[in-house]
Amino acid sequence: MTTPPRTPADPVRLLGVRDTPLSLDEVYAAVGDAAAGGTALFVGTVRDHDGGRDVTTLEYSAHPGAVGELRRVAEKVAADFPVRALAAVHRTGPLAVGDIAVIAAVSCPHRAEAFAACERLVEDLKHEVPIWKHQIFTSGEDAWVGAC
Repeated sequence: MTTPPRTPADPVRLLGVRDTPLSLDEVYAAVGDAAAGGTALFVGTVRDHDGGRDVTTLEYSAHPGAVGELRRVAEKVAADFPVRALAAVHRTGPLAVGDIAVIAAVSCPHRAEAFAACERLVEDLKHEVPIWKHQIFTSGEDAWVGAC
């Protein structure tokens, strides 16, 4: 699920929740802007542990309305910071340790603004977009993260 920008002037250039591998090049290209002096890029990868337990596999699931919520989050960040361009994509389905789970990027006139806006984008995506992580541990136990 990917949504195109609403208008050519829309700073939200790329949003997606996908079951296919994510591309750093795609996200970085989406936020290119001649008026931006700083671009911050965040890449979230699957780690081999969580809460002191070893993770063997995990799977992300998303609500059908996740892209709409991602747009709402992205528009709020773009309204609160001098964003020239913004992009965020999140992976769903089974992922292995080391796989890319999320990429977010923000371009702003200055680096400090880009860092702050990108951090806010990632935090709000994590806390407000209905995407859930199901982890399986080496012990055979499992845990859901982000599920209500």
